[in-house]
Amino acid sequence: MKSCKILILMGLLVISACKGEPKPIAYGGEGCQFCSMTIVDKQHAAQFMTKKGRSYSFDAVECMLNYLKDVDPESVALYRVNDYNNPGVFIDATTATYLISKNIPSPMGAFLTAFANEEEASSAQSGNTGTIYSWPELRDKFEKDNPF
Repeated sequence: MKSCKILILMGLLVISACKGEPKPIAYGGEGCQFCSMTIVDKQHAAQFMTKKGRSYSFDAVECMLNYLKDVDPESVALYRVNDYNNPGVFIDATTATYLISKNIPSPMGAFLTAFANEEEASSAQSGNTGTIYSWPELRDKFEKDNPF
């Protein structure tokens, strides 16, 4: 009976360890996986987690895009980016809307910013400057033009 309880407890620990949540970014104390800069900007940080549960954190979306060139997309469980209008809050990178605009600097100089939706990105365009992208459009642009 005691061994059954131990096995059940061990099973619960294994299940709770695989909860599928990426580790939080330690802003100001963690380095970017791509460029090694310390991640401090809560408006531009990005992160992805593999299906095995390993988290990779970046100081900017463009760093994550650069790093992803050598990552099998089938190994990724989720992509996350900081929502520019809610610093420190992550949103699903695949449903976010992106703006490349000289009016909003990003840590690596690509002027690439993520927003929760197209309306927020459009309102940040200020004077119709910059270009709006969806995740697939951004990935395609990155693969073809490698603008970063």
